[in-house]
Amino acid sequence: MAAAENLGVGFAPPPLSIGGLALTGRALLAPMAGVTDPTMRRIAFRLGASATVSEMVTAAGVARGDRETSMRLARAGEGPRVIQIAAREPDEIAAAARCAEAAGADWVDINMGCPCKRVTGGLAGAALMRDLDQAARLISAARQAICVPLSVKMRLGWDDSSRNAAELARRAEAEGAAMIAVHGRTRQQFYSGRADWRAIAAVKDAVRIPVIANGDCAGEDEAAEMIANSRADGLMIGRAAMGQPWIVGDIAHFLRTGRKRAPPTPAQRAEIAREHLAGLVASMGASAGLRHARKHLAAYVDRWGAPTATPARRALVTTESPDEAARLIDLTFLGGEHAEQGEAA
Repeated sequence: MAAAENLGVGFAPPPLSIGGLALTGRALLAPMAGVTDPTMRRIAFRLGASATVSEMVTAAGVARGDRETSMRLARAGEGPRVIQIAAREPDEIAAAARCAEAAGADWVDINMGCPCKRVTGGLAGAALMRDLDQAARLISAARQAICVPLSVKMRLGWDDSSRNAAELARRAEAEGAAMIAVHGRTRQQFYSGRADWRAIAAVKDAVRIPVIANGDCAGEDEAAEMIANSRADGLMIGRAAMGQPWIVGDIAHFLRTGRKRAPPTPAQRAEIAREHLAGLVASMGASAGLRHARKHLAAYVDRWGAPTATPARRALVTTESPDEAARLIDLTFLGGEHAEQGEAA
């Protein structure tokens, strides 16, 4: 493994600026539907993420004003507030962008990379990479609708025969986008294989605005290699942050200093997991919040390395009581003695 300094990290580069909005670092929490809830984003930012991006908000959801959309628009805490939107028609994307700005977004991101059939079937998300004229119209409509910066998140293309991310990036910049984020896979790959970090370099060559690389970065060593291969200005961390939202801050610190932070202790992991659970219960109610929390709680345990078949883990993801879930978090991370003391208190 090459030294961090030889891979372009640890030299305190100029702050990353998105449309005039200066960030503290170069590692962002990626938007993930059903995952990056406001509590997770708040925790990630507090632990050092340079910015966090909301779950995708659709134009239809904004029009309905449903609870799920309202939660996704909710403020996650301090730090740059980035709201991701998706739509197929210019008037819809403009309405969604205005709603995001009215909700307090510091910048708005357009999803042109989601590979799921529910989104692409509606000719949004990554489906727009098959119609760059329509994609440009959407970017233009959103840019004209708001005053805050606008970014676009995309993939390398629809499939290997149409890797057109560089062309879409050029058109996005021409329409006023202030940043491009690129997941290093095509839509047809979904999440199979490995992200092609070197292919992102073509996007970096195509534009003058910041380019953020995304896909398969699981820690500091991968971050250094990803920056070197993609030549991107920063990174976006997605699935690796489940169960360890501090990893985004770890990577931001490493890219800034060239040094790794110490991993959280068992007590710190337990505290973060309890905070995540409590935040979801407070925002969604006991029943819905606990159901939503289960995938996060399972990930916290799995990242810690506890055997997945332990009774504590099984109970943690099946209990119907938030209080019991909090007790089981302590039991898992701190041991039975701590949990027994808690029961006696």
